[in-house]
Amino acid sequence: MFGEQLMQSPEIHVEELKKDPEFLANIKRLEEECKEEQSIAKGYQLLDAQLIIEAPEDEINEIFTFIVNNAFDRLAEKLSSSQNFDVNDAEDLATARAIYEHGIQRYSENDKKGAKEIFLVLNYVLDHAELKDAMMVHAAAVMAGHTFEHFIENLVDVSAVNENDPLAFFIQTFAQPTDILLTMFAKQVKEGKEELRVLDESK
Repeated sequence: MFGEQLMQSPEIHVEELKKDPEFLANIKRLEEECKEEQSIAKGYQLLDAQLIIEAPEDEINEIFTFIVNNAFDRLAEKLSSSQNFDVNDAEDLATARAIYEHGIQRYSENDKKGAKEIFLVLNYVLDHAELKDAMMVHAAAVMAGHTFEHFIENLVDVSAVNENDPLAFFIQTFAQPTDILLTMFAKQVKEGKEELRVLDESK
């Protein structure tokens, strides 16, 4: 039901939604469930709803912090128990998305070491061949010294993104086929795999 309300939201005026008791009750319920279940997937639903009604910045930041902190806790659990993220599991997918978005933010802020580590870890824990390769392209681009702007403008092909794909928030479409990019970045890929070997050895 709540999803339907959100889907219809472009036609609904924001001012009306802010006063809609059902919508506000749903937000309240989501907030409670999100915290009780420590659910990152519900955290994203809540974030979407709060953004639609233009909630105060501190409330939006609080949800962001909740999402990121929980995502990294869950990542640590996955690594310590040698488990992968299953992209068919809503919670795993939301967790991977949060970590990825954090990596993109690090990259855009020119924290290349932080971004590289996040993309490599995602390559390691994602149970999905295309996403694994895409994360390695991200990491290799960082290692090769590409700025975030250069990466987006010259290496990424946004026109090929299918918005209906549940994995659409991960950049996976590039200006050249992924396998060609991985060959071009062979030196960086080798370096990345060396760094990941440490994780394998610590199992």
